[in-house]
Amino acid sequence: QVHLAESGGGLVQDGGSLSLSCAASGAVFSPYVMGWYRQSPGKERALVATLSTEGITNYADFVKGRFTISNANDTAFLQMNSLELEDTGVYYCYYKWTWGLAYWGRGTQVTVSS
Repeated sequence: QVHLAESGGGLVQDGGSLSLSCAASGAVFSPYVMGWYRQSPGKERALVATLSTEGITNYADFVKGRFTISNANDTAFLQMNSLELEDTGVYYCYYKWTWGLAYWGRGTQVTVSS
């Protein structure tokens, strides 16, 4: 079992910045992928960014150049800059060991206001 503890998020104005973090604990094994998905109002959950223990990143087109994902000691960080109204949503942390199940965090709300 893997526990994902998310923190960060909140309310920010259009053009502002926020950071999210997600600490994985429990049965955490390498190699793995950690990252973030988001669910915006009226939309399905979608990839935001992931990072593997091999250093491979995967960003959604709509965040490229604005968001940066990193990892240290089984904690994933998402730095979000130049936030837009469309970035509003619930951000879910994601973890998957290569040969195991995927785990999800409970989600953290990010609201971008005009």
